Amino acid sequence: MSEPTPMLSCQNVSIRYRVGDFKNIGLKEWVMRRLTGRYKVVDFWADRDINFVINKGDMLGIIGTNGAGKSTLLKAVSGIMEPTRGKIVRKGKVSALLELASGFDGDLTVRENAYLRGAMLGYTRAFMDKTYPYIIDFSELKDFEDRPFKQLSSGMKSRLAFAIASLVKPEILILDEVLSVGDGAFAAKSAAKMREIIKGGAATIFVSHSVSQVRALCNKILWLHNGRQIVFTEDVEGACDSYEEFLKNRNAPPVYDPVAAKARIDARAAEKARREAEQRQMKIDAGKLRKAREILRKGMLALRDTHGDVGKGGGK
Repeated sequence: MSEPTPMLSCQNVSIRYRVGDFKNIGLKEWVMRRLTGRYKVVDFWADRDINFVINKGDMLGIIGTNGAGKSTLLKAVSGIMEPTRGKIVRKGKVSALLELASGFDGDLTVRENAYLRGAMLGYTRAFMDKTYPYIIDFSELKDFEDRPFKQLSSGMKSRLAFAIASLVKPEILILDEVLSVGDGAFAAKSAAKMREIIKGGAATIFVSHSVSQVRALCNKILWLHNGRQIVFTEDVEGACDSYEEFLKNRNAPPVYDPVAAKARIDARAAEKARREAEQRQMKIDAGKLRKAREILRKGMLALRDTHGDVGKGGGK
């Protein structure tokens, strides 16, 4: 069996934002405050000491409440920003599906925006000419392609963006809540498209508030809270269980207990096995009952053929 191929690793990654007086004052005032010691700067660490590795074919789910540091980490992983400390190692082309509905021109038509977005993503005109029919068909916007983009609903805009972005065949794919694009039918279609890309061997990072989607799709999980890493593990079920327990009582600190997680997984597996055993026994009992009824029915028919109908023939 071949060794897994690491595609992306974060090594002690920390990301700092600096906030202070400098945003609201001019250069002269900034110099005076620095000289007089009245210049204040506050360091805000959006992420602290994040570590994980994903291999070819992995799908990493990142969970955490709002403000956990997920979006900042994605920006660093995708190369939009550099970490303040630590190192990110990428081996392959990165494609990020973030903020799908941004970057369009409301006064241009749907068709024009499709080509504009394609150019922004580095697609050639020839490639867009070839794939434009697929984009319109997949986004279900055939009747709207010559309308101004600003007339579309937010869901329709996201569908167009997803259709264009999903044309890529990256080695590393980053998804931020994109599987909830559009209505239920389109969300299912977009999820199927993402599975197709993942099966092609991409190493994928998936950020979602839908724990059920993370359970269903991911084989690794990273839980962040207030910029800190609670756990990175292949125990997706256990980490999701712990996260959902935390969501029920946010006054308690976020904790991942591998022993407790394993106990919950074992209990769930035992309950599943018990239900399956009950269902098998019910099928066996139902089969026995059908067989008994058939034997009884045949016996009644044989009795009737031998003695004739009940009540006929009289007596002495």
